[in-house]
Amino acid sequence: MKLSVIIPAYNEENRIPKTLREIDKYLKEQPYEYEILVVNDGSSDNTVNIVNELKKEIPNLKLIDNKENHGKGYVVRQGMLTALGAYRLFTDADNSTSIDQIEKMWPWFEQGYDIVIGSRDVEGAKLDPPQPFIRRFIGDIFKLIRKIICGLWDVQDTQCGFKCFTAKAADDIFSLTKIDGFSFDVEALLIGKHLGYKIKEVPVVWKNNLESKVRLKSAAKMLTQLLQIRMNLLKGVYAKKERK
Repeated sequence: MKLSVIIPAYNEENRIPKTLREIDKYLKEQPYEYEILVVNDGSSDNTVNIVNELKKEIPNLKLIDNKENHGKGYVVRQGMLTALGAYRLFTDADNSTSIDQIEKMWPWFEQGYDIVIGSRDVEGAKLDPPQPFIRRFIGDIFKLIRKIICGLWDVQDTQCGFKCFTAKAADDIFSLTKIDGFSFDVEALLIGKHLGYKIKEVPVVWKNNLESKVRLKSAAKMLTQLLQIRMNLLKGVYAKKERK
């Protein structure tokens, strides 16, 4: 299997049917095997029932159903370590970055990169519509704080929900991640760099979703998580585990 698409889902009954159909429609036209793996994060709405119904329509669709809410980092980790694909992409249930953007990533994998991430902050990226001023301001502040605390100075956008890893990179990185919340992206990329994996940032077309679950309260939690990541790094928590 070439590609696994992991979709973390928390109360996504209204958006996930369209997203799953669009992803499947595109991928079934490609000359490779794929799977779509939805990881439910303790949804209280009808997300699970809808995904189970869609399995009749989308044969390659799978579901991991967590009964309790753990956080986006937790379910992405779970999906990455469960997936079977040689390449493992996680993308958001709101479909802000459409699946066809994966085509921008394949050439970089062919050149030897291990992690290719979508970016809204590099030349060539398109945001439709542009983010509101307050969201841009919070994002810029987060970026500066993230660089100061955790580094990754050469990565401009750690938070775009469209990232692809080789199977080996995914296994090595997500077996070490600890962050269950929204800052898991920073942690995963930092571990990847720490382990010597090559990271490439590519511009994507991104549709601004005004219903995003990232709020000011979430941003405050992310700051705490950044400090935790820094402490974990200093303590050697992210040292690569030796395989038996």
